[in-house]
Amino acid sequence: MEIKKNRVYKLKTNAAEGNTGVDLQPESSEWVEQVRNLSMEYTRQTGKTRKFKIDVFGCQMNERDSETIAGMLTDMGYEEVPQDAFADIIVFVTCCVRENAEERVYGHIGALSKECEEKGAMIVACGCMMQQPHVVEKIKKSYRNVKIVFGTHNVHTFPELLYRYLTQRKRVFEIWDKADRIIEDLPVKRTEKHKAWVNIILGCNNFCSYCIVPHVRGRERSRSMEDVLAEIRALAQDGCKEITLLGQNVNSYGNDLGEKDLFARLLYAIEEIPGIERVRFMTSHPKDLSDSLIDAMAHCKKVCHHLHLPFQAGSDRILEKMNRKYTKEHYLNLVEKIKAAVPDMALTTDIIVGFPGETQEDFEETLDVVRKVGFDAAFMFIYSPRKGTPAAKLEQTTPSEVISQRFKALVDLQTEIGTELAKKTEGQILEVLVDGPSKQNPEMLSGRTRTNRLVNFKAEGQVEKGDLVDVEIVRAGAFWLEGRGGKKRG
Repeated sequence: MEIKKNRVYKLKTNAAEGNTGVDLQPESSEWVEQVRNLSMEYTRQTGKTRKFKIDVFGCQMNERDSETIAGMLTDMGYEEVPQDAFADIIVFVTCCVRENAEERVYGHIGALSKECEEKGAMIVACGCMMQQPHVVEKIKKSYRNVKIVFGTHNVHTFPELLYRYLTQRKRVFEIWDKADRIIEDLPVKRTEKHKAWVNIILGCNNFCSYCIVPHVRGRERSRSMEDVLAEIRALAQDGCKEITLLGQNVNSYGNDLGEKDLFARLLYAIEEIPGIERVRFMTSHPKDLSDSLIDAMAHCKKVCHHLHLPFQAGSDRILEKMNRKYTKEHYLNLVEKIKAAVPDMALTTDIIVGFPGETQEDFEETLDVVRKVGFDAAFMFIYSPRKGTPAAKLEQTTPSEVISQRFKALVDLQTEIGTELAKKTEGQILEVLVDGPSKQNPEMLSGRTRTNRLVNFKAEGQVEKGDLVDVEIVRAGAFWLEGRGGKKRG
């Protein structure tokens, strides 16, 4: 695998072109211009515009990276098309957190081989999977339809890599081992206007024994508070109402800058930005959730009353093997503090079942945490070993059928708790930010409450995507609410 050390590409925003346009300084502007010229020549000769589509796997960080890639391609003269349409370039933004995510990527790439051969489409593979040398070697040998590969640290070099392939017709593999700094003001083609992802910290320093993220995303690197606030102000001016602050561990924001409690200070600063109605953030690590952050969640009116706080396992013995750096007691005390400060806080979490060495007693401790906390929802997973992590070397002594039984018991318990909590919203009038037509019923609208519950409802009068409406909840299930009388606020 070819490893390149980081080169700095500074990009400068062109406000006249909106948030998808940029003026690039000489280090990289030539690549965008050269590819755009190739696109214009293709259009002149054929009367067609080159097309692209992006398939995203994994977390919100990948979703945000895909918006940058879409912005670059748009600047280079390509037009985005739906997933079921032909595209000249098909980009896969990959995830390696779990084995099934990797297998899905291989399956999707393999299924496109005929389309690539017969219609001339090309595949670009990027993201977390590509930071693993064994993955890159497999793609080199087995997936010839993949023409460009880059990793998490050099997304900004994509225009150069694309130009090299288009002019030389040789496959391009370029993966950097690390990023020395954050590249600001990259082009963005956002998927929604009324809400947006905003990265505040990249990478992770926690090294949980089961997790590959620090190995593929690198160490923690915080954006400056000034850059984050400038991006949010621009979003607000463009009509954005809800932002989600992103990081592998947002609670560590500013630590690498030598700033104490910078995340809490950021929330207070966002509170003063006109136009932003809601602020969310994820993900929070329990060991770093400070009293100052709890105070900010309690006092900042724009911060939504929803906190995603993974606990992963209830057993102290398993938590130690996971290298989580907190105990069951610490987690429960933290929840108690949060609920005392914000009584209506909706808590969601991540839970792993079947970590190597987990006994029935260990699993009962996990169930005990679920019962005592009362999570609104949980992302529950059966442990998946990741090559390159310490946990992958541990022997799995628990039979798969036992792990499956435990997983079912956990799902059943959480579904029962989630349903009971949801039922309490029946008869209440809740604020909903409209996301558009419901996927289940196009005659209804869909949106989310401040506690992040999904609501399907029929509106009163003219209601559009991005509107805040008051909805009376008439029925509730563990994963959804149904409402009526969606009346626009103001």
